[in-house]
Amino acid sequence: MLVDDTDRRLLRQLCAQPEASTTELARAANLTEATCWRRLEKLRKAGVLRGQRAVINWRALGWQVEVSLRITLDKTNPRAFDEFLAAARQVPEVLEIQTFLGRVDLRLNVIARDMAHYQQIYRDRILTLPHIADLEALMHLSDIKHAESLPI
Repeated sequence: MLVDDTDRRLLRQLCAQPEASTTELARAANLTEATCWRRLEKLRKAGVLRGQRAVINWRALGWQVEVSLRITLDKTNPRAFDEFLAAARQVPEVLEIQTFLGRVDLRLNVIARDMAHYQQIYRDRILTLPHIADLEALMHLSDIKHAESLPI
């Protein structure tokens, strides 16, 4: 899909104020409400806009520990990736699963209420995941930059 300057202006406004109504976005992007709505629909149908969502601050809800687990799988089993991913998806405290090329195969982002809770998750849910050959835990200390918008 070809995105023009008007689409980019609309996307910038949407990133800046994702909770804005179509009327507010139209005004901020200097468009009529009908044009704004049509362009948003075009961007949705083209897959540029995948949806809008609530972003919940899980730390504010008492989840104080975040750990990134870098995992290398034992790839002697041809189904290792599929079986690991199926099991990892079932762990509710795993917020994110990413796969990589290189020495590390996967990264899991895990949250817990506190260190005791993390130790329980680690022993009962993470270490029981299939086909783990190597695992490295990285404790999250702070977010320096976390951008979900693009320089458009």
